[in-house]
Amino acid sequence: MTTAPHRVVIVGAGFGGLETTYRLAGAPVEITLIDRRNHHLFQPLLYQVATASLATSEIAWPIRHLMRDRREVTTLFATVSGVDADRRCVLIDDGSEVPYDTLVLATGARHAYFGHDEWETWAPGLKTLEDGTTLRRHILVAFERAERETDPAKRAARLTFVIVGAGPTGVELAGTIAEMAHHTLPGDFRNIDTTKARVVLIEAGPRVLAGFADDLSAYAQASLEKIGVEVVLGQAVTEINREGVVFGGKLLEAKTRIWAAGVRASPAAEWLGAPADRAGRVQVEDDLSIPGHPEIFAIGDTVLINAWDGKPVPGIAPAAKQQGRHVADTIKARLRGAATGPFRYKHSGSLAQIGKRLAVIDFGKVKLRGTIAWWIWGIAHIYFLIGLRHRLSVALSWLWIYARDQRAARLITQGSSKVV
Repeated sequence: MTTAPHRVVIVGAGFGGLETTYRLAGAPVEITLIDRRNHHLFQPLLYQVATASLATSEIAWPIRHLMRDRREVTTLFATVSGVDADRRCVLIDDGSEVPYDTLVLATGARHAYFGHDEWETWAPGLKTLEDGTTLRRHILVAFERAERETDPAKRAARLTFVIVGAGPTGVELAGTIAEMAHHTLPGDFRNIDTTKARVVLIEAGPRVLAGFADDLSAYAQASLEKIGVEVVLGQAVTEINREGVVFGGKLLEAKTRIWAAGVRASPAAEWLGAPADRAGRVQVEDDLSIPGHPEIFAIGDTVLINAWDGKPVPGIAPAAKQQGRHVADTIKARLRGAATGPFRYKHSGSLAQIGKRLAVIDFGKVKLRGTIAWWIWGIAHIYFLIGLRHRLSVALSWLWIYARDQRAARLITQGSSKVV
């Protein structure tokens, strides 16, 4: 009698989900990989799509193409609406079900507006390719509208860009928009001086890049201010509307607002009735399984686990990949009847780009800043891209920006000249 393969369902084809799938190669399993989008996104470079530095095709790959040689993997383009843990099946929003023996939830995170979800209309976040192209449109259209605007106050509002949140994404966005305005666009317009654009980075905390060492944080702030970014610290945003952003009791008129202040986990905890923190992250066991359900794992931005010398594991791509690797190893060990151990996170360092020649890197004992950090930052990101063509394409795009201050992806899509 032939034993049926062990059915593994993986929800989410991000860094954690793909790593789990890759690491299960050769195991006696049948894998179903479900994602509501048909592509895997290299999210650390998504801000470069939003700022016209890279094209969408340079940082995303069709999931089916990535799995084309894995005959044991079935890819489903579908949206998961829940999990029936008692019956061991994943619920799809069209009413269908996908049974599993082991389930891996790698469902990522979404924007968090701290109880003000209405702000999303006026200050979109940056999590998906659609977000990236939408923000790119907003940024480029702002300059186009300013070129036609005759009222000085309205023109100033068009040329004011506000980023809320000074983590790595906020810092990278602010620095790149400032450099675009000061170095890429000045020769393209006739009626406006793009170097007069205001880029304002607002942070409720006391410093930028709070996860980095104090000296690197101070260097990042000084570097941002040197390239024209106005850094506002210790000020919480209290309102975002059609006109702009309110902080410190005053309204700053700005037609382009970008949210980079917080994220909330996917509804995985709600699906399972599992314990979660205030951000919705599932509190998992030390092997990344759900309490009371050893057959269900959760990884990546979906989870909260103190596996980094007793501290919470950060929600970054390397952590998700390590968790995916651990879950795959655990599944294979269980199938062999072998013992499994707890997950332990190994931090490789924190990186953030400030501008086209500036970055900061925190390796713990070793800290780097400036141009050398920028080169290491670029090499590290290129290394983790999938496929030689994408690595070469991104490398050439960055070299062109570095040498000529030109961004080739300055295309306004998702509409024509309609006012936004």
